[in-house]
Amino acid sequence: MDVSIVIPLLNEDESLPELCAWIERVVTLQRLKYEVILIDDGSTDNSWKVICELSEKNPNIKGIKFQRNYGKSAALNEGFKASQGDYIITMDADMQDSPDEIPELLKTLSLGQYDLVSGWKKVRYDNTFTKNIPSKLFNAAARKMSGIQLNDFNCGLKVYRSNVVKSIEVYGEMHRYVPVLAKWAGFRKIGEKVVEHRPRKYGVTKFGWDRFVNGFLDLLTIFFVGKFGKRPMHFFGLWGTVSFAFGFIVFLYLTITKFMFAVTGMTERPLFFFALLAMIMGTQLFLAGFIGELITRNSSERNFYLIEKKIGL
Repeated sequence: MDVSIVIPLLNEDESLPELCAWIERVVTLQRLKYEVILIDDGSTDNSWKVICELSEKNPNIKGIKFQRNYGKSAALNEGFKASQGDYIITMDADMQDSPDEIPELLKTLSLGQYDLVSGWKKVRYDNTFTKNIPSKLFNAAARKMSGIQLNDFNCGLKVYRSNVVKSIEVYGEMHRYVPVLAKWAGFRKIGEKVVEHRPRKYGVTKFGWDRFVNGFLDLLTIFFVGKFGKRPMHFFGLWGTVSFAFGFIVFLYLTITKFMFAVTGMTERPLFFFALLAMIMGTQLFLAGFIGELITRNSSERNFYLIEKKIGL
């Protein structure tokens, strides 16, 4: 199979028939063998009914229905696991991503020999203050911390080689930083292409202000896990040792001044309590690193979701 198109959705029953018809026109024109995987993330409208109807008419359309809402990252993770194409394309279901971009994204990936190509919505139709400005801040922070020079990390329209999505795990709110996850997995050939951003035709946005806080926290998580996820003792052990050594040296100094130079009131000096605090913190950090090492060697499944139904898979 040439292409798997993975589309997470929540309450998008109005847009699905038009979107799937558009995708079918594009891939048929390009003579691509394809599948469309629609992941219903706990919709409360008729989205699943529409998916079933579309699948009956076109066997290339497949569906996964979550028992409840888990979020876009969970939907992408399940879609990636189910995909069978040589190339995986992700897009949003609200029709703000244009399926007409699919051929050029595939061409850019092939010509540039990239592992993944991310869309860049250079011209946006979102609210300037609630979406555009915060997105620019996010992208600047992500570029600084990850070293990946993308202008739009959060663009849902991306194309990947199959081995990329099969090598990463998407959870939490980390769908925004899939390129960062891919880089930490060893896929460093990351490209970008300007894509069309269309005005919203159906429904309303599913994201609020909380996504900005969660996004920054997840970026910090990715940075830490990428560097120390397999060796937590290298982080906690280092700073634990530094803290304990500092406290011990200070404590040793206070002890020497008391017994060698007859300086009294050792426990009344603030430096004494700083020394004790430093040694306690150092011990705790060291233990945190040790426990982290045990956890990494006995980690359970992180991504487990209740799937109510599947169709075509």
